Amino acid sequence: MQRERIEFRPETDAEVFAAIAAVPAVFLLRGEDGSSEPYVSKTANLRRRLQRLLSAPEERTKRLNLRARVRWIEYTLTGSDFESGFVLYQTLRHLFPQTFSNRLRLRFAPLVKLHLENEFPRASVTTRLGKISGKNVYYGPFASRLAAEKFMNDALDFFKMRRCVEDLHPDPAFPGCVYSEMKMCLAPCFRGCTNDEYRAEVLRVEDFLDSRGDSLKRQMGTERDEASAKMEFEAAAAIHARIDKLAPVLQQLAEFVQRIDRLHAVIVQKSQQPESVALFRVDGGAIAGPLPFPISDDEHAKSQSMEARIEAAMSAFPASAPASAIERMEHLAILKRWCYRGTRAGEIFFADAKGDLPMRRLVRGIGRVYKGEGPEITINPSAAE
Repeated sequence: MQRERIEFRPETDAEVFAAIAAVPAVFLLRGEDGSSEPYVSKTANLRRRLQRLLSAPEERTKRLNLRARVRWIEYTLTGSDFESGFVLYQTLRHLFPQTFSNRLRLRFAPLVKLHLENEFPRASVTTRLGKISGKNVYYGPFASRLAAEKFMNDALDFFKMRRCVEDLHPDPAFPGCVYSEMKMCLAPCFRGCTNDEYRAEVLRVEDFLDSRGDSLKRQMGTERDEASAKMEFEAAAAIHARIDKLAPVLQQLAEFVQRIDRLHAVIVQKSQQPESVALFRVDGGAIAGPLPFPISDDEHAKSQSMEARIEAAMSAFPASAPASAIERMEHLAILKRWCYRGTRAGEIFFADAKGDLPMRRLVRGIGRVYKGEGPEITINPSAAE
């Protein structure tokens, strides 16, 4: 990203405004004193915003005017609101390391955490991300804490993993809880199961979350078919009812909810460079970019397909390397804010379990973003009947 710098003098303001493009940008306004705090913001039209802030003030107006205080204008041109927001985050994080989060109103993304480091694992909802290379695994981002809690509780109704939050010290004399009485928990608290049985149930929960529900759907579908083949129609009907009950639970899983340590995706946005789009890569929730990607590359247009050009570009595009879990959480907060916007512009494409991107869909998505068309409508395959 290239930052431009222009000197501003009130007597030559018309020349300055004429030299600045009317395009999206992130900008800084600095005074004569280089140590003073700059004014930092983003805009969809840089020229119009600077004219509003730096033109001769109108009489009887309370509009902010910085004409007499600004000496230098610094700006970075952007191609989209997503890029502007990410550049603004990077700029404010550098200039105001203590207060940038409040300035941006960053709210950490809600996640479902599977506590696999615990002797008797459980699930919880959190906004704190630990090391994604550790034993604990995280799933998200969810639109809200309420959405995460509802999905987690509804999903756990299909399993017998514990719901309590205490560290357990199994004791046969312990009376248990309502979940064990309702046969909704294996009750490791009073040794109602062996350690191996509990680990197997936890593994089923992890497989369910990793596969976005497909593992449980397949299992219940197989059990239903086997019951039907044995003419155990009542049992088959009961299993089918559970499959019907599972469908609305899986519908709660937005496309953006992924296992964080395996979250690999490409975001496509408009670019400020002509005949190009901007690519951002997401790895473990951390965002890197933008990478300008030309739609037509004369040098390779005949010798390489679009898929090959994308693969070559991505292979040379280094992943982001956050310095801390907090920084990764900030990136996830930015991603969550964009993903769940009702007027979201641009598209995102997730890699599969093997790390392979859906190249054909990505190529079509690049074309749609370049042409300014809306995204394709997809159905959550995990929720489909």
